[in-house]
Amino acid sequence: MHNPLWFLITALFVPRIALFIGWLEGWSMGVNPPLAALLLWAFLPRVLVLISVYTLQGIGAWFFIHLAAAVIAWSGSAGYVSKRRSSRAD
Repeated sequence: MHNPLWFLITALFVPRIALFIGWLEGWSMGVNPPLAALLLWAFLPRVLVLISVYTLQGIGAWFFIHLAAAVIAWSGSAGYVSKRRSSRAD
């Protein structure tokens, strides 16, 4: 079983929305218990996407693409927030 292509592409840009739509369609995210999945969805959705891709497809091209997207999102977001805060203070 594989993740649908729409999920793999959408989760690169809006992981929470892709996970929510996947949950509405009724397919598993690969995390039990559901409370853990809910917490990951709320705070670290890219980790939940990585778990889902790994669980259903293993380590492959899509896993590394999502891992790169997570690294880019996490590495660049802190600098953007601090720049935005400093520009407001001026």
